[in-house]
Amino acid sequence: MSRQYETVIGLEVHVELATKTKIFCGCSTEFGGAPNTHTCPVCTGMPGSLPVLNRQVVEYALAVGLAANCEINQFCKFDRKNYFYPDNPQNYQISQLYLPICHDGWVEIDTPKGPKKVRIHEIHMEEDAGKLVHDEWEDCSLVDYNRSGVPLIEIVSEPDMRSAEEVIAYLDKLRLMIQYLGASDCKLQEGSMRADVNLSVRPVGSENFGTRTEMKNLNSFKAISRAIEGERERQIELLEAGKEVIQETRRWDDNKEASYAMRSKEDAKDYRYFPDPDLPPVWIDDAWIERVKARQPELRTEKLARYKREFDIPDYDAGIITSSKRMADIFEEATALCEKPKKVANWLMVETLRLLKERGMEPEELSFSPANLAKLVELADAGTVNSTVAKEVFEKIFSEDVDPEVYVEKHGLKTVNDEGALRKTVEEIIAANPQSVADYRGGKQKAIGFLVGQTMKAMKGKADPGAVNRLLKELL
Repeated sequence: MSRQYETVIGLEVHVELATKTKIFCGCSTEFGGAPNTHTCPVCTGMPGSLPVLNRQVVEYALAVGLAANCEINQFCKFDRKNYFYPDNPQNYQISQLYLPICHDGWVEIDTPKGPKKVRIHEIHMEEDAGKLVHDEWEDCSLVDYNRSGVPLIEIVSEPDMRSAEEVIAYLDKLRLMIQYLGASDCKLQEGSMRADVNLSVRPVGSENFGTRTEMKNLNSFKAISRAIEGERERQIELLEAGKEVIQETRRWDDNKEASYAMRSKEDAKDYRYFPDPDLPPVWIDDAWIERVKARQPELRTEKLARYKREFDIPDYDAGIITSSKRMADIFEEATALCEKPKKVANWLMVETLRLLKERGMEPEELSFSPANLAKLVELADAGTVNSTVAKEVFEKIFSEDVDPEVYVEKHGLKTVNDEGALRKTVEEIIAANPQSVADYRGGKQKAIGFLVGQTMKAMKGKADPGAVNRLLKELL
């Protein structure tokens, strides 16, 4: 009978920072761009070129460190990590080994057993490498240095996670925290957030760690979950067969749902780290830390607590709305204008989510103004437009950000509240549909639905369905 095993997981999360320029030069960090167009002598590693640190990188690293309850190394410096790889133009990477900017922090995640703290060993600043593009037609590899020198922070956790679910909860917590701070868009699909998974297994109850492997090439939460399950099973099978787990770096292939060995794991000494002679140390005084603290925005956990206090909306709605900073901003601004939080939340939860899904968009891509949503809420609430027209107008707001008041006026979409005109139309519909009238009078309640539909059609959808219903019952 096989023994019970416990999985032990730690993560190294790389996050591309949202600066306009690279960490040590003035080149653009924009994603895309023709190969090797966002480059200069510094980020292509030309001899004699000198790096100059981008102050905004330090600001973002501080903001993330403070949000993750870290201690700040007020005296920190950069080191060279030496290795040869074609996408690494200087043959070293500028990183931080000895004195990283942040250390000893934690974030809290929700688990089925209640809240749990995942400790953060350190957060350090470094530069990204370039990108190798494999040309199968020509059977060669080409190098694009656009990404070389893009600023990164690496968030290194302690081995505190025990399942794929905990890992996803931790990554989601980090992603939302960093998005709220504005430090990165954290798009896994564009590589601006990447996670390497360090995983080992040990018999339940054992205090000693097993041999760990590191898995790379994980660019979606689904891939991370599958890789964790796959690697856990692979290691248990080896141990059950009496074999050893080898410490190595493995590459996950999501199409084949399998990992394979890339290289045996190097040690820090193999990289011959030494302090970078071209960069002076960074001194962070108390005043700088206080300035960053004063600018920290309200994060998601605080928002959820405040929504509970201030707005009478269900916890589920609050959870969905705050899971995107853009959505939370629209909700708050629209609510401030119309003072109807429940109705604003309904438009976001139903119509907005439906249109996002239909168009394959992310909430961060929403481009309509909160003011136009607030105006639509007011129009629908006052009965100026009925619910069908309101949905039609919202689609226009969603895609073109039209002003709903102007649009409704221009297209003559206001609800007809003229009792006389409505009564006249209802009488005509009753006269034209004797069979439905007979059915209704004979006890078939559903028949009235058909008559309401016919009346709405005759009124070009501009009547109030409630008023139509009431008049039909009265006249029948």
